[in-house]
Amino acid sequence: MRNNMPNDRSIAYFTMEIALEPGIPTYSGGLGALAGDTIRSAADLKVPVVAVCLLHRQGYFYQRLDAHGHQTEEPVAWAINDFLTEMPERAAVHLEDRTIHLRAWRYEVKGISGFVVPVYLLDADLPENSDWDRRLTDRLYGGDEWYRLCQEVILGIGGVRMLRALGYRDLKRFHMNEGHAALLTLELLNEEAQLHGQDTLGHEAIEAVREKCIFTTHTPVAAGHDQFPLEFLAKISGNFNLSVDQQDVFAVDVQQRIFQYNGDFTRVPELAQRGVRLNMTYLALNLSNYVNGVAKKHGEVSRLMFADYPVDAITNGVHAATWATPPFQALFDRHIPGWREDNFSLRYVLNIPEEELWAAHQQAKENLLEYVNRETNAGLDVDVLTLGFARRAASYKRADLIFTDRERLRRLAREAGPLQLIFAGKAHPKDQPGKDLIRRIFQAGEALNRDIKVAYLANYDTWLARLLTGGVDIWLNTPQPPNEASGTSGMKAAINGVPSFSTLDGWWLEGHLENYTGWAIGVGAPGCQECVDEADCLYNKLENVIIPKYYQHRAGFMEAMYGAIALNGSFFNTQRMVQQYVVKAYL
Repeated sequence: MRNNMPNDRSIAYFTMEIALEPGIPTYSGGLGALAGDTIRSAADLKVPVVAVCLLHRQGYFYQRLDAHGHQTEEPVAWAINDFLTEMPERAAVHLEDRTIHLRAWRYEVKGISGFVVPVYLLDADLPENSDWDRRLTDRLYGGDEWYRLCQEVILGIGGVRMLRALGYRDLKRFHMNEGHAALLTLELLNEEAQLHGQDTLGHEAIEAVREKCIFTTHTPVAAGHDQFPLEFLAKISGNFNLSVDQQDVFAVDVQQRIFQYNGDFTRVPELAQRGVRLNMTYLALNLSNYVNGVAKKHGEVSRLMFADYPVDAITNGVHAATWATPPFQALFDRHIPGWREDNFSLRYVLNIPEEELWAAHQQAKENLLEYVNRETNAGLDVDVLTLGFARRAASYKRADLIFTDRERLRRLAREAGPLQLIFAGKAHPKDQPGKDLIRRIFQAGEALNRDIKVAYLANYDTWLARLLTGGVDIWLNTPQPPNEASGTSGMKAAINGVPSFSTLDGWWLEGHLENYTGWAIGVGAPGCQECVDEADCLYNKLENVIIPKYYQHRAGFMEAMYGAIALNGSFFNTQRMVQQYVVKAYL
């Protein structure tokens, strides 16, 4: 009996990006990795989910780095038919004065027991559409504001229509992974109007839609929430055949005030002249029954940002079986049978002999360094303490904080013990400060080359992420608090016994236990009370704690390795996270 028929599904998960496997470039970073891990755990737990994303024929981008760290971008070439199955059903949305026809490609995520979660990737590349319209599902986070809004129309409105065309009629919950899919709420309002034969919706209809919707916000910075000129709303109004007799559907920023807009499209020119912008986050907030941030601290920050809305928190996780490297999968299989089905049982890693844990780590490290040396000719040494940093190259993540005082870094490597550094990460094509950050890391590597070897790997993807998070000795993370909503790279490292060395922000506020899961960076953090700034803390703790433990007190270093798995790996996983969504949101 098939377990993936449309009438078996009650939850629809909408996301602008999703990491299904390395060969499918439909993701850019953490948001997509989280979406993929969420769906994998939903399949493992037999949660009746169906997922919707865009196809992204050209991916995010293929990153090229020259010898000086200058980044250039190219479209990603991938063979869609090798991974996906085209569906015969069609759907359509309206933009300006024309119809955009859509098809869907299906990918199946199979859980531990064989339960399938289908993922549908929407594609506008059909001969019925104009050349410009055919490119609308090509580039993830590409183009201008209008291109981006068109994509969000396709995802939100087109996604609901495609699910209906595919036979998904009994969906009870619609989960928006960030605000990109917020327009699905308007399509659900459309459906309510059609169901009741009305063209004006009141409180009951709005509440019926609100009861179905779940919104997860990932962005703690106001500027990071999608906003569009209000005049764009008139260009997509052909999708709606209703007006809303309420003052709580649309909400848009007007110089830090919230203007409640009642869906009367004839007022768009008047409101646009007043600087009103359509804010997708507020649209999702206004029409969602359950809203959550992605870490406890992020929930607090979100409640301050959106003071009129109740915002819960469900801390992110990672799919343990996906992110455990082969040496650690084999180790867990020998000593913790059933760890894939019950991630919490990873706490029993405390019973594994030290020599076996260290052997698994060294094998993962050798696998990583073999790749790094082949790709970069950096000559990294498996016996040297290795720090890894791989995130999106954005200024607030401060990948170059460790290079604040090069001479001090050089001196501690000479006197306390040798170290080497591995970096990876893409800067958005339009993010010049992010590109400058990559160049600064290259420059620092050249300046330090005699004393500290530095490698930067191009095209950071999920395959490379597993290699990196599993193979380094320390996972370095230095975001500027409180800008880290959650972060998941350190969770991936923890699954492999790699302790984090991080500023106290995002998930690390919950996962940090000094010396037992890793080490904190920050004035006032344990062991940093006398530090003058975060760079000073970083150097002090490297010189006086981490390097001595690694080279001289290996048992103390391994205590943090055990704790990373037993305390953090067993909890910060999507198995626990999805179970929380089921209890708090889906039920």
